[in-house]
Amino acid sequence: MRNKLRILVADDEGIIRLGLKTMLQEMGHETLLAANGREALDIARTANPDLAILDIRMPLTDGLEAAKVIARKHPMPVLLLTAYSEQDLIRKAAELPVQSYLIKPVDERDLSAAIQIALARFVDAQAAQQKIVELEETIETRKLVEKAKGLLIKSGLTEEAAYLAIQRRARDERTSMRRVAENILKGRLSTDA
Repeated sequence: MRNKLRILVADDEGIIRLGLKTMLQEMGHETLLAANGREALDIARTANPDLAILDIRMPLTDGLEAAKVIARKHPMPVLLLTAYSEQDLIRKAAELPVQSYLIKPVDERDLSAAIQIALARFVDAQAAQQKIVELEETIETRKLVEKAKGLLIKSGLTEEAAYLAIQRRARDERTSMRRVAENILKGRLSTDA
């Protein structure tokens, strides 16, 4: 585990916040405390924590809604904390991008393990998301190159010659095949490539 994390702790019960703060500080972490979901969202936006521990049932904005907003606007590992083990809450939590679900009371050993797992799962999820973005970009590039090839074929080149022309132009201009294809499609490059 990284040495020192900045951990957002949001719980409407002061005694729980204080207990978590004490445990986290004993583990060597810095804590940022919030008494409700709205405060948690403000801290997530302004203080850039490394991880959030959110009570599910809080006033103003509950932990489930706060987790949704954090995942969308300020991605970080999120652990949900609750005194309830209701199946409905577990199901709702499972539908969210959260990395752990802890039931109060929490001891230091369980909290430490949950933090380690949450950090690892978050890194895995971020890597998977990056791979998706890269694959989508690759597919889009292939589509653009195919369309540009089509224009070059209409101008009299064979499919192979059209592909090689795009490839050669990209190499000569030290740019990507995508950029060459975009320029061909926008009419910035002649179709006699």
